[in-house]
Amino acid sequence: MTPRRELYVLVCADLISNLGSRISLVAIPWLVLETTGSPARMGVVAAAEALPYLLSSALAAPWADRFGVRRTSIVADAASAAAVALVALAPWLGFGALVALVAVAGGLRGIGDRVKHVMFRPAAQRAGVPLIRLTSAYDGLVRGVSLFGAVLGGLLIDWVGVTRAILIDAGTFALCALLIAVAVRPPAPAEPAPRESYLRALRGGFAYLRTDRTLLAMLLVISALNLFANASVAVYIPLWVAEVFGDPAGFGLVLGVFAGGALLGNLIFTVAGPRLPRRTTFAVGAAVSGTPRLLALALSDDLVVVLTVTFLSGVGIAAVNPLLGAALYERVPEALQTRVIGISGSLAFLGLPVGALLGGWTAAGLGLVPALWVMAAACLVLTVAPLLVGGLRAGGRTPEPAVSSQG
Repeated sequence: MTPRRELYVLVCADLISNLGSRISLVAIPWLVLETTGSPARMGVVAAAEALPYLLSSALAAPWADRFGVRRTSIVADAASAAAVALVALAPWLGFGALVALVAVAGGLRGIGDRVKHVMFRPAAQRAGVPLIRLTSAYDGLVRGVSLFGAVLGGLLIDWVGVTRAILIDAGTFALCALLIAVAVRPPAPAEPAPRESYLRALRGGFAYLRTDRTLLAMLLVISALNLFANASVAVYIPLWVAEVFGDPAGFGLVLGVFAGGALLGNLIFTVAGPRLPRRTTFAVGAAVSGTPRLLALALSDDLVVVLTVTFLSGVGIAAVNPLLGAALYERVPEALQTRVIGISGSLAFLGLPVGALLGGWTAAGLGLVPALWVMAAACLVLTVAPLLVGGLRAGGRTPEPAVSSQG
């Protein structure tokens, strides 16, 4: 198989895994609702999946380095298939078993996602594909799969029932493991990684990230954007739609318009990204994608205005994740890629659970419009601060090739 085809298979396998994850994002809460009728238990199950996902992304990375990223990917996806299949049977095993199985599935998916991303860099280099083009195209494809997967999850529940929908999700993980086992065979490294204790390896990842101010600034900005985005999706947008628009269809419309803007932005950035100044593009994308969405909800009761601003914010976000992905591949030494990418994933997603909690607290304590103003101001500060303190000043140029090793 040619290097380019191997890269396509790797990306395709990762997208299939993402598709399954989006199906489960719809199907598992529905399973909990069907079997328990408890919104509180739905929240418990969601937290049981999210926390192990965040922890394993970082904490399991040294073991993945020792075991091998390809083998870790295959084993994690195969085990995810088994865990998710058991989730479908969990209602007969009890709620405690369901929580435990969902937690196991979340932990396996966290490290499985990270190691596949580690394999992207060498696969792209062998195929001669610019990293910024790969990360941009991949981000757009993931957004498309996310939209399709959420819709497909609902349709599958309607067509075949929630249990079979979850079993189909399990099948996507099994297919991902099979594709990587059969078609993705990266060459062995010229020099094997030195043997390190687990704690020393983990400290090496944190130590490198702490010294790279550019990467750290980008991660803090993206974590903040995830925080405000999740506060909007979980609390602010539904409240605004209920209070101002009065039709729940408006909620889906706002989310769909943002996704549409992001897809268009990804198409533009995939073509133009390699020629754009990275620091400025990242800063503008982050600024456009966060604060304006919150201000539009605070200032306007016109759905067209909110949809227009939301669409433009979606276009802006399209540059943010690809630039972080390219920076991680280009700046981090190869020997540290697994653990640094794992830690970075945990930091980037940390804002999601925090955002949902803050959104609820601020809306309940201040009211919707004051909460939006407070959060818009906070979002503006957190997206501008990295420029003011200089953390992104190195991001405007291509870094030296990452060849050194730390640990």
